[in-house]
Amino acid sequence: MANAASPAEPHYGGYTRFELELEFVQCLGNPAYLNHLATQKLLDNPDFIAYLNYLQYFSQPKYARYLTYPGPTLRALELLQQEQFRRDILMPGVVHRMMEEWLNTTTGDRP
Repeated sequence: MANAASPAEPHYGGYTRFELELEFVQCLGNPAYLNHLATQKLLDNPDFIAYLNYLQYFSQPKYARYLTYPGPTLRALELLQQEQFRRDILMPGVVHRMMEEWLNTTTGDRP
């Protein structure tokens, strides 16, 4: 019986595809990183948008349990599906508001 990390599963730099995708998805919870992706024009690339759509599988409970901060991470993944948000994340005010929300979510403080 093969397990999830079987030797037959390809590794990239010593990591499985799932591990790499998990790390990337967790980065999406950082508004500054989203802004960086937008400034690099990645959020204008249809192939990249399709990849973000593919990563929606992390919203399933069996995968979401691996996320350190599932709330902000899954919210960002959801927002990235919207063309308007992909434009808005270029604005410093949007990034700032998201950072405040993220800090409140991760520290347990509420406004």
